[in-house]
Amino acid sequence: MTRHAQSERLLLCDELDRLGPDQPTLCEGWETRDLAAHLLVREHRPDLTAGRFVPFLAGHLEKEQGKIAHGDYSALVDRVRRGAPVWNPMAHPKVDEVTNLIEFFVHHEDARRAQPGWEPRELSPQLSGKLWSALKRSSRLMFRKAPTGIVLIAEGQGRYAARLPDEHGTVVLRGTPAELVLYAYGRKSVARVEFEGDADDIAALQKTALGIS
Repeated sequence: MTRHAQSERLLLCDELDRLGPDQPTLCEGWETRDLAAHLLVREHRPDLTAGRFVPFLAGHLEKEQGKIAHGDYSALVDRVRRGAPVWNPMAHPKVDEVTNLIEFFVHHEDARRAQPGWEPRELSPQLSGKLWSALKRSSRLMFRKAPTGIVLIAEGQGRYAARLPDEHGTVVLRGTPAELVLYAYGRKSVARVEFEGDADDIAALQKTALGIS
């Protein structure tokens, strides 16, 4: 089995090493050190991750993640590179591929595309196909707040109805699987997608926060 999630993990860690700890990312308020700390907490500190969903625990998560972020940066990135600990189901290759492919792909682009002069990477057909499959599984969640119907058309992959029309009509989004993933996960400012539909519907979609939040 080709481990695309593992490849994206390693590429992201190489990029974090190259950039250093204090470079911007696309994650609002986070520098590269904060992004690395988030990834570590996600796999190594389940006691803290509840703070992402339970408001009264958010402060504890922020405090502890901040401590990790301001520790030894090289050691932090190296721990992320080594992957989840053996007790975490994400250490299993199949679970890793399902749960981490988009996580590491999107955060890799969060680091890359926050820097000047970035250009989209040329991805293999295999990786593009995996990203498209993953997006179809998650797109109804990602677009749940969209005020329009959503049809995704991915170059070389096909089309998928991610959301039925609501108060507006339907907007068609065209792009590579990678760019559609980035748009769906809230990276609108850097996602190179094309829109088809009524101008007001497109404007309403563009104003709406997408992703997990």
